[in-house]
Amino acid sequence: MPKAPPRAWQRMLSGRRLDLLDPTPVDIEIEDIAHGLAFVARWNGQTRGDYAYSVAEHSLLVEQICARLAPGWGARWQLAALLHDAPEYVIGDMISPVKAAVGPGYGALDDRLTAAIHLRFGLPAILPKPVKTLIKQADRVSAWLEAVQLAGFAEAEADRFFGRPDAALTAGLRLVLRPPVEVRDAFTARHAELMAAL
Repeated sequence: MPKAPPRAWQRMLSGRRLDLLDPTPVDIEIEDIAHGLAFVARWNGQTRGDYAYSVAEHSLLVEQICARLAPGWGARWQLAALLHDAPEYVIGDMISPVKAAVGPGYGALDDRLTAAIHLRFGLPAILPKPVKTLIKQADRVSAWLEAVQLAGFAEAEADRFFGRPDAALTAGLRLVLRPPVEVRDAFTARHAELMAAL
């Protein structure tokens, strides 16, 4: 009897079965994304506080920073910013050194999941380069804030790794840790607002 191939799908709380090797938009639900991201810790959980700093919280911050970088950018690209790390709801958040060690297979998996997620919510499978660039810029600003406020980095150390952001851009952005359920609800609510604005 031939050996069965290893299972390549994950069952979601919605009941969907997401094939990780061949994801389709019909198997993606925002509730699954929000729930997963709210329980995935950034910085491998090495942050101060009573709750992990989640990918969902990070995604909300990146979307907020994008709005500061490009006022009037529009709901479509704000949605792309909110969903920029959405694949991590099933593949988790790996710090950059681990991604480099895993190699190109991680990037290919991330790209397939990203394309399916984008198509599910009316975005292009591959974002235009200027949009990706702006989201990456906001991501680096977020990383600097997280490093300094939560992950124990001195400002000079964070400057070396992430670049010091403009003080006007980060004014008033204080990171507050919240319970996962609260972050999940905030992520879902923001997604609904952006979808309604499309």
